[in-house]
Amino acid sequence: MTKTIERIAPFAFGLAALGFWQGLVWALGVPSYVLPGPIAIIQAYLDDHAVLDSALLSTLSVTVAALLGATIIGVALAVAMAASRLFRAAIQPWAVILQVTPVVAIAPFIIIWVNQPFLALVVCAVIVAFFPILSSTAAGLAATPPELQDLFRLNGATRWQTLILLSLPSALPSFLTGLRVSGTLALVGAVVAEFVAGSGGFASGLAYRIIEASYRLEIPRMFAALVLLGLSGIVIYTALGWLEAVLLHRRDGA
Repeated sequence: MTKTIERIAPFAFGLAALGFWQGLVWALGVPSYVLPGPIAIIQAYLDDHAVLDSALLSTLSVTVAALLGATIIGVALAVAMAASRLFRAAIQPWAVILQVTPVVAIAPFIIIWVNQPFLALVVCAVIVAFFPILSSTAAGLAATPPELQDLFRLNGATRWQTLILLSLPSALPSFLTGLRVSGTLALVGAVVAEFVAGSGGFASGLAYRIIEASYRLEIPRMFAALVLLGLSGIVIYTALGWLEAVLLHRRDGA
């Protein structure tokens, strides 16, 4: 019963908040170009759903490609850092610098240098998304139980055998935690890159549709695009959480 209530609680709170929002807009007579109510936002989406859905698919394609790229780069760097202290000392500071650099500041350069719109957006999103995977996986690899490492050495296992058969499986929970965070960051990176590209005239994704709607003062349409982005973030986070639960359950069951 308690679990059922916990599952229903977010939806109940959301419906209550939407009802309060719509009632407030009606009661105060707020025009839609200032603050549209949920009904106006839904109507704006229904009126332009084909364009918004197409833009959403464009943004999600960049997000998925960026998450895949961030996973490959993050895991590869983490493994290399675990295998070599010198590599770790050389790479880690630069990874941190790249992470704290605002992608909106370097996105114009990436778009110019790459000179291929989709790939440039993916590169920008990868820069935003790869660090949680790198740091979480590296921490998981470093936390491998020393007694198990000693056991592998006593049985004649090489460093790479220990890494592949022991350290990587031990780091799986940490990797999946980082992956879950990076999934939403990949979406954020894709949107930021699209904002920069859209300002430069490249029409792509929901960010461009938000810019377009703002120029036309189509505020309900802007909110509709924002809602789609928010729902996409929730779906990505939930899907990666489900993947985490399945993989860890299989690992523990094995």
